[in-house]
Amino acid sequence: MAMSPVKDRQTPLRARYRADRETAWVTDHARTRSADPADPFHAFVEPMDGCGVEVPVGVHQAIGGPHDAPTPGDLLCASLAACLDSSIRMIANLLGVGIQDLEVRVRASVDVRGTLGMDREVPVGFQEMVCEVRIRVATGTETSLLDKLRTASEHSCVVLQTLRHPPPVRTVFLEPATTPES
Repeated sequence: MAMSPVKDRQTPLRARYRADRETAWVTDHARTRSADPADPFHAFVEPMDGCGVEVPVGVHQAIGGPHDAPTPGDLLCASLAACLDSSIRMIANLLGVGIQDLEVRVRASVDVRGTLGMDREVPVGFQEMVCEVRIRVATGTETSLLDKLRTASEHSCVVLQTLRHPPPVRTVFLEPATTPES
């Protein structure tokens, strides 16, 4: 079996996490900023705040925005697609499955009457998300290995599991420091 760069990188990490569970905790983060605080339709999000990469974010036309940039829903779909893609690639590497082509496409559907406050019976949030995985693997790959790849990839995908089993989410509004009036 060929060398596995995933196994090479994960073996020392697994040993460290077994020896000290606290080192296994990581925190991901992002922040937004606005070029114009008066513009209700546009902002920038910086994943890994401080990394210097900013993604423009807009508001969907279905709720009055110009939809001229990815919406937060698009970014949620992108996050799920990216996480599932990387989970599949890493598990395939560990299992020795040769991927020849992989595409993960995510769709999310929402009835916007909920967010517009038009109907209290309509929930705010996506009512359905679908992940379509198109994968082509090396000829002769055993079906049982592909089943293991599917199961382990879904199990290991942090974003997918977070959406399936959401954690509590708190919102804290921080008051800016006030300056004395002159």
